[in-house]
Amino acid sequence: MACRDCLTRIPYATFIATVLCFIGIGVFCGTVYRGATLANLILLDVFHVQVEWVGIVRLMLIILGGIMAALALIILVVGCLATGSTRHSVYRAWKARVGGRLSCAIFLGLSYILFYVWTGILVCMTIVTLVFTLFWGMCVDNQRRLDRPCIDFVQFDWLFPNGTKVEDLQVCGREELQLFCKDYVESAEVSFILSSVAAFVVSLSIVHYLMCLSSNYAYIRDQEKISDLQEMQYLHESIMK
Repeated sequence: MACRDCLTRIPYATFIATVLCFIGIGVFCGTVYRGATLANLILLDVFHVQVEWVGIVRLMLIILGGIMAALALIILVVGCLATGSTRHSVYRAWKARVGGRLSCAIFLGLSYILFYVWTGILVCMTIVTLVFTLFWGMCVDNQRRLDRPCIDFVQFDWLFPNGTKVEDLQVCGREELQLFCKDYVESAEVSFILSSVAAFVVSLSIVHYLMCLSSNYAYIRDQEKISDLQEMQYLHESIMK
């Protein structure tokens, strides 16, 4: 009976969303760190351009992942408090029910905002992935056509910082092509593909959280009605006696 009672206290939907969120955040932080590092090395070693904002964006995305992980744990706790017999014992008092509904509403709003944030990150990661897929396609085309000793990025000068030299936009030589294609672009493309998938998983987990928090809010509100009915029944029985 004790084990069965514990199982009824577990918010399975919120727990599944938390597992999805942690998997997505773990993969996202690891792949974004590696992908951004490789992108920075491409700019520095191949195109001889130093860009400081790449490191700043990398740090901000990792911090955002940490904030999302902390929020996921808090939402899991809120879900545990609003599930099964725990809800009946915790939200028995009027102030506790108001606090529970308020906390659900706050986290519902935060989750709604974070959903759009992570959707924006997913779009950005998809664009970056397409850019690196284009670069990898140019590498494959260069390997097939022996009459092209260089990969020319002059037509993509808008992707590079202002002041980049025209001669730096041409990747020539066997060593430089090996460095650009095999060492950097191939690994970076895989990293950004995984980061895009991870961002999608995190967005999906936030959708789960939105549904769970909405249902928890309704459960706590219904608990208030049940408590009022129990009080009315108790009063009625007292009067009858």
